[in-house]
Amino acid sequence: MSEIQVISGYRDNEELRLSFNALAKKTFGSNFEDWYQNGYWTDRYNPHSIMLDGKIVANVSVNRTDFEWNGEVKHLIQLGTVMTYKEYRNQGLIRRIMEAIEAEYYDQVDGVYLFAGNNVLEFYPKFGLQTIKQFEYVKDVASAVCTMEKVDMSQREKWDMIEELIRSGARHSSFDMVDNSQLNMFYLTKYMRNDVYYNRELGAYVVAEVEGDTVVINQVIAKSLQDLNRIAEGFGPEVRHVVLGFTPVEVTGFTVREMDQDDRTMHVLGAWWPEFEENKLMVPLLAHA
Repeated sequence: MSEIQVISGYRDNEELRLSFNALAKKTFGSNFEDWYQNGYWTDRYNPHSIMLDGKIVANVSVNRTDFEWNGEVKHLIQLGTVMTYKEYRNQGLIRRIMEAIEAEYYDQVDGVYLFAGNNVLEFYPKFGLQTIKQFEYVKDVASAVCTMEKVDMSQREKWDMIEELIRSGARHSSFDMVDNSQLNMFYLTKYMRNDVYYNRELGAYVVAEVEGDTVVINQVIAKSLQDLNRIAEGFGPEVRHVVLGFTPVEVTGFTVREMDQDDRTMHVLGAWWPEFEENKLMVPLLAHA
């Protein structure tokens, strides 16, 4: 199989893009076509694939995710969308792709990371990646009123306004992704378009998932830094527990605990990662690719 080539940079090639989407649909039940058509699929997300018999049969995507930490930008790449058609598995195709990615990127970045299911915990160490802990911030709340209003995310004008606010607004995460609002919009225009709220008093948009008496706050989008305790108390009397989907700038009022990564264990490569773990950080949930 020495003639097999890894291809990349083909998002504007409709035939290859649709073939990639077909594999994603088969593997994950979703595709990226609307993300592309809406203009959010940029060169920061770059599938590296193997094509056989005229179709994409295996893939590992590179997502360039820079994060600001302690006043510095860490240049990281996140690997994701790892997939192979069943009939092409166990032929070393993913290894071919991983080797090509290593040669192209690894000496240019501060670190590499990915999230993977617990059924493949033994797979990624073959490529030098090791598991690492993440930490999340939680608190109990009590509120008599709900100050959150659901946002209608069906209009392009609203998308544009919120994306600009993500770019120019205050950073509520101490480990915050920069220059990749398009990845945030992957969620806000697709899977979480019904999970966007607005606090009129604070002038803040909040991306949150409410389930029973618990709310997971994934992102706060506002011009100025908001008091997360006030945000957390805005979901009404039914909500008693709050979990943050990012590491807050201000931790007062929150308890930190080791994150139960369940079926999304984090694997990393690079000398910087011990600092990540020592400072009890987490990759923001809306920065997962």
